[in-house]
Amino acid sequence: MTEELFREDSYLRECEATVTAATPGKVILDRTVFYPTGGGQPGDSGVLVLPDGSELAIINTVKDEAAIAHLCAEDAALPASGTKVTARLDWDRRYRHMRMHSCMHLLCAAVPCGVTGGQIGAEKSRIDFDTGDHVLDKEQITAELNRLIEEDRPLSHRWVADGELDANPDLVRTMSVQPPRGGGRIRLMEVEGVDLQPCGGTHVARTGEIGKVAVSKIENKGKRNRRVNVVFV
Repeated sequence: MTEELFREDSYLRECEATVTAATPGKVILDRTVFYPTGGGQPGDSGVLVLPDGSELAIINTVKDEAAIAHLCAEDAALPASGTKVTARLDWDRRYRHMRMHSCMHLLCAAVPCGVTGGQIGAEKSRIDFDTGDHVLDKEQITAELNRLIEEDRPLSHRWVADGELDANPDLVRTMSVQPPRGGGRIRLMEVEGVDLQPCGGTHVARTGEIGKVAVSKIENKGKRNRRVNVVFV
């Protein structure tokens, strides 16, 4: 198991950790601030600072059963199991992901339709909606997103038991993918007065941190599907 420090504090930029396993291209730590690919959010990148001060570049982070794998070059020299390291994020990239991920929750509020897919990026993000007969307007959605951002609403998370989510199925916006289960509890992310849904990703503390955004385009992805693309401006 890897202790997932980012679940409770998205603003941690680094942490001290111990290597529990290392194989070509992969290092496992006992704890980490690195978010693993999932829920449409890319895995973090950064470095592991070794005891001698040298750095091992981490190019991606993924789930590895109950652990989190920090991926590096296949031919990189690896620290031995038991080595104490500092796990340090590429913070600029992570923070852009946080801003974008929080913006996608606002987009869910601005477009009252089921979600069929999505992807978060450092430069642009998108959500696919099952719109049915609902017509989406690019300028209207842009204005609503920026209104919610300017209101500087707080974001917070809490954990609920699986049964509580089962009793409130409307909290799940994704139509084809259910929140991960197995631990007996699920993390809910709330934008105060705007949005509440299961989410394990990293977020900003207030919507004002997102900054100004715009819907760059709305794509037709089928009879009912529309892809809404959002960028920073």
